[in-house]
Amino acid sequence: MTTRTIASRRVLLANGSIEDTTVTIEGGRIAAVGGACRGEEWDFGDAWVLPGVIDLHGDAFERQMMPRPGVHFPMDLALLDTDAQLVSNGITTAFHGVTYSWEPGLRGRESTVGLKAALEAVKPQLACDTRFHLRHETYNLDAEAEILGWLDDGTVDLLAFNDHSDIILDRILTKGKSTATYTARTGLTHDAFIDLLHRVAERKAEVPASIDRLAAAAVAKSVALASHDDYTPDMRRRYHSIGCRIAEFPMNTPTAETAVFLGDPVICGAPNVVRGGSHLGADGILAAREVREGRCTILVSDYYYPSLVQAPFVLARSGEARFEDAWALVSANPAAAAGLDDRGVIAEGKRADLTVVQNGGAGPARVVGTLVNGRAVCRTEIAQSL
Repeated sequence: MTTRTIASRRVLLANGSIEDTTVTIEGGRIAAVGGACRGEEWDFGDAWVLPGVIDLHGDAFERQMMPRPGVHFPMDLALLDTDAQLVSNGITTAFHGVTYSWEPGLRGRESTVGLKAALEAVKPQLACDTRFHLRHETYNLDAEAEILGWLDDGTVDLLAFNDHSDIILDRILTKGKSTATYTARTGLTHDAFIDLLHRVAERKAEVPASIDRLAAAAVAKSVALASHDDYTPDMRRRYHSIGCRIAEFPMNTPTAETAVFLGDPVICGAPNVVRGGSHLGADGILAAREVREGRCTILVSDYYYPSLVQAPFVLARSGEARFEDAWALVSANPAAAAGLDDRGVIAEGKRADLTVVQNGGAGPARVVGTLVNGRAVCRTEIAQSL
């Protein structure tokens, strides 16, 4: 069994203190915090030694699968490339947000089932602890029985209820907007996509009961549950009542406040923090403000992996949050929300998932080392010279 001791003048501990200390690793776990060095010693100097980043919602892997509309690459290759991106950005646990929609193509059944199987097959080769976050489009009623089977066999790590269908129906059938985005994604013609929309809309009355059945099955199996893009307080209360306790990207302040009142973790996007605003423009919330005012408790990479490690440094520099509290948004808080009590903090007995970061001040922070379960999966030349 390899023993390794990491030393740094800036180690973020479980109690929130930042200390000049050592972290000793044995058998993939943190054996001791403080004390003399044992085994191989890595001295990181002034670099930050931080709990590993936990990403509950990331779907940037879709770009490796289909980098251009209609251009596809093998899923195992896409997942391996994504894995390299994850660990190089300090992410030690990643929940791949896989959208299972009534649409064919990238988010249809063939793609979802294929990606799920590819992820299970390639897991032994992945450096990052990679998990399956099923983003179920609630109008995808024909998939219910299959998803119930996945919940029963334990292959879903997080289930999120998505309802983009109403938005798409309103945008296209009511407002007559272009179908170009959807035809490119699905491979359908305009007329075929319109026909599909009408068939989907006809089954709206069946959706609530399907959600209830899936939620009950997830709760029975202790699978974490989230709802996506809640747009009213009543919508959050409804999901909360069926055991869906994570609010992903609430669309407005009253809805986020309701989630906080109910004690539910609230997810916002780290890209929003780094960019200084939502990709939705004026229609989106400001994640930094949500953090400052206590309405955001978790940050996720969403569509851009590098944003997650950068966001806590941005928040600290701007005075929106203390650094130690900002880092909890990407480590301790997502671990607690997902029921991962073995990680998220640097403490004896926890998994040795660590992210080592050089922060140059005003510029981007740089990940110089990533350890997953005690194994160094990314260590740059800079880290080796420290």
